[in-house]
Amino acid sequence: MKVTVITVTYNRAETIEDTMKSVASQTYKDIEHIIIDGASTDSTLEIVRRFPHVSKIISEKDSGMYNAINKGIFHSTGDIIGILNSDDFFSDDTIIEKVVRSFSPDIQILIGDIAYVSPQNINKVVRYYSSKSWKPSKFRWGFMPPHPSVYLRRKCFDEKGVYKEEYRISADYEFLIRMLYVAGYKYKYLPLNMVTMRLGGISTKNAKARYILNKEIVRACKENGIYTNLPMLSLKYFIKIFEYIRH
Repeated sequence: MKVTVITVTYNRAETIEDTMKSVASQTYKDIEHIIIDGASTDSTLEIVRRFPHVSKIISEKDSGMYNAINKGIFHSTGDIIGILNSDDFFSDDTIIEKVVRSFSPDIQILIGDIAYVSPQNINKVVRYYSSKSWKPSKFRWGFMPPHPSVYLRRKCFDEKGVYKEEYRISADYEFLIRMLYVAGYKYKYLPLNMVTMRLGGISTKNAKARYILNKEIVRACKENGIYTNLPMLSLKYFIKIFEYIRH
């Protein structure tokens, strides 16, 4: 079973080597690693080209992150597809092996856990984001499985489409609603810290970004038949505090 790992990047020379090493060192070897680069002007591509395991590199301007992810999906040939961002890395060398073992014939989507670390100290976990208690009814409250922990069979994309590029921040949220709520594909929770992420990112950059994020979540829910509103979504920030307190 071939697994496609898509890495989208733009000027990430400072972090992408960790990403590349974590894929190259996986014990499961039938991995198609596709790099979609937005025409980086730093040494990102020089670093990427040092890794012979890479299956395909596409470097050209794009219209945004989700446009780049969709390019990776269109160029992929794997039976299972997942995303590994260029600031992130697999939490150990057996992640993909465990993902493949967890895909029984009736399972279409796998979800797991991720750990956030300090950009200044990647050995220091500052937040743990688990899918253990997640269920589709939580979409209306602003909760989705951590996107980097999600792996899907190719049929999900073939039947229900890819990411909606008109979303600025929350296309992943809309996409997962479509897959896990509307389509109702059977999913499985894997109790495993799958990906280590450096804290930060566009959706948590500032108050404006969080406002755009939540407005788009309301839109995503409405488009897919889920009722929510901004006050309902605001409650999630109180719950997320406990993800930090534990660490």
